[in-house]
Amino acid sequence: QTYVVENDPMLIQDVFERELDRGGQSYYVYNRVEDIDLVAGKIQKLVPDARVVFAHGQMGERLLEKIMLAFMNHEYDILVCTTIIETGLDISNANTIIIDNADYMGLSQLYQLKGRVGRSNRLAYAYLMYKRDKVLSEVAEKRLKAIKEFTELGAGFKIAMRDLEIRGAGNLLGSQQHGHISAIGFDLYCKLLEVEVNKAKGIKVEEELEVTIDFKISAHIPSKFVTNQQYKLELYKKISSIRSQEDAFEIEEEIEDRSGTIPNVVYNLIRISHVKALAGHLRIKSVIDHKDKCVLEFADKENLDLKLINQISVLFNRQVTFEFSKLPNMVFRYTKRDLINEKRLKELEDFLLKVYNIKKEKHS
Repeated sequence: QTYVVENDPMLIQDVFERELDRGGQSYYVYNRVEDIDLVAGKIQKLVPDARVVFAHGQMGERLLEKIMLAFMNHEYDILVCTTIIETGLDISNANTIIIDNADYMGLSQLYQLKGRVGRSNRLAYAYLMYKRDKVLSEVAEKRLKAIKEFTELGAGFKIAMRDLEIRGAGNLLGSQQHGHISAIGFDLYCKLLEVEVNKAKGIKVEEELEVTIDFKISAHIPSKFVTNQQYKLELYKKISSIRSQEDAFEIEEEIEDRSGTIPNVVYNLIRISHVKALAGHLRIKSVIDHKDKCVLEFADKENLDLKLINQISVLFNRQVTFEFSKLPNMVFRYTKRDLINEKRLKELEDFLLKVYNIKKEKHS
């Protein structure tokens, strides 16, 4: 369990006493060698029953080794130390860590320090502390939120990606140590980069079509369903990035796993995003719902696949008609006039998926 809190001596006392009561050990990370002995003294006064020792990298090798071995053998209860413990230390009995001035540390460093606890079957606690009444910078706040949010096993990759977004990255196509990732977001940067690399290789890049959907239906993520605003924004981003049925299924599984049974309004949002992706693949620029039918407008006459249109006409017979006035339209009629909005959307999604699969088979 990870907490981001102001530095509070009473909280520190309570945290260490609780670990002491269950026979465990604790770390207190204080990254200043000059007065680390004074801090250890304060900790000793707060928790007089605990055996407190301090360690840092400027100590002699033998003394440092002696202290660390003694802590491993449970001769001490609390180790006040610098960030020397961030790698290579595996003490299963130490399951509480307090990191002082955590806002000064990097995301990967915080992740490594937090990894020193929770190395057994016991519940572990990590407290990321900053000075009382201090206004955190935007970057520091993002770092602390990220380390608090990503707690599951294997979160290291997500932490690294978030760190890349927060700090920015170099120009992948040159020698500059800066770029525009932080301005446009890592995903969009990668997408733009992929397009440019394909152009340079001479691979034909199909311009992404902007699809308009006019469907009178409620589609959103309720705040009661997903309370974490950061995760809610991430979900909206993931849903808007759906490009296939597999993507839609993966997102549904993730939401069910993290938040439980999916409400209809969230299903609607996923379906609309999938419909938008299918329409883009079929070069349909607008989808307009009219209760008994849906009018789908193609982007242009030049790229119209007449063989595909013929196949659709034969397969769906009276349910689909085509209009070739100015821009060609495809009219899809619902099975019943009185279908509720959700069922009409599902019927439209199934229809477009069938058409898309026909097109794929034809080209393969």
